[in-house]
Amino acid sequence: MARGSLVIGTVVLLVTGVSGCGKAGAAERPAPPPTEVSVVTIVPETVPEEFEFVGTVQAYRRVEVRSPVIGIITARPFSEGATVSPGQVLYQIDKTVYEAAFRSAEAGLQNAQRTVNRLRPLLADHAVAQKDVDDAETALLQAQAAYDQAKKNLDDTTVRAEIFGRVGKANLELGGRVSGSADLLTTIDQLDPVYVSFRPSSQQLLAWRSSPRTSALLRPGSALGIEVVLPDGQVIPQKGVLDYIDPVLEAGTGTQEFRARFTNQDRRLVPGQFTRVRISGIARPQAIAIPQRAVQQQMGRRLVYVVGQGDTVSVRDIVVGPWTGDRWIVEQGLAAGDRVIVDGFQKTGPGAVVRPVPFGEAAR
Repeated sequence: MARGSLVIGTVVLLVTGVSGCGKAGAAERPAPPPTEVSVVTIVPETVPEEFEFVGTVQAYRRVEVRSPVIGIITARPFSEGATVSPGQVLYQIDKTVYEAAFRSAEAGLQNAQRTVNRLRPLLADHAVAQKDVDDAETALLQAQAAYDQAKKNLDDTTVRAEIFGRVGKANLELGGRVSGSADLLTTIDQLDPVYVSFRPSSQQLLAWRSSPRTSALLRPGSALGIEVVLPDGQVIPQKGVLDYIDPVLEAGTGTQEFRARFTNQDRRLVPGQFTRVRISGIARPQAIAIPQRAVQQQMGRRLVYVVGQGDTVSVRDIVVGPWTGDRWIVEQGLAAGDRVIVDGFQKTGPGAVVRPVPFGEAAR
């Protein structure tokens, strides 16, 4: 019994000693340091804004080629899609009837002129009545009008290009009959320069016009920056100039047409083509902008992590506006002096204490 009591006492002492050592070790272990996060401190500033719209390319000028005369097409010397110059022949219409009418009108004019030339000298000698001379001069004017009309009809049988540009599809071919000006023969598009139209919404226009500086850019010929992005993502090097603003809104869409003029020597812009139009030069004063990667999206919400008093993290819902470069303009939810976490929020959470360090300007 004495030996058993001694063994039990020794085990109790050993267990008690081990337990005491564990408590002492736990008391000596240091607390982990706060997680380091990089933050931006909100300072309202003037922020340049870029806007993007769907654009449509339009010909600088389009001419519909028609002929007022009637007849059979005897020649169509142009190639569809080719570039044509003013005066170049596009169609030839059978001129047989019009040549005959012209010769008849020419003969009538010559006869009327001879009659007047014969009667005028006789008037001074009272050999003819004044009425005879007046009737002859009236007949001469009528003959001149008939001659001019016949000559015009004959000239119109040869259909020529009126402007420099690219000719379109031939709607009537060799042997076809032209029934008059109602028949569209083809079109010519002037492609240098070229127009690109886009349509800001009425809400966007109200926001722009609320700033006097921005409102001054919404005028033809202003310094508003306009560039075109092709469907493959390429930005054409030519910059556009605001050329026209529709004075009224389109009722169906609530948008207003803006039109920019671009040089197009390389013909990369084609009428009917859809592009993207980027607008620059507009700035928002006293705006709040934060790096895009600081904004989190969860279940339809946009939120940021904010470092508050005692370097404690909290979550803040925000309302964002457009992008500007790699930053997002914040419409609601943040104020001057707020510290927003940009990097490191993955390692922390609401209520945690962190060690904030400034987010470098180079990273912005």
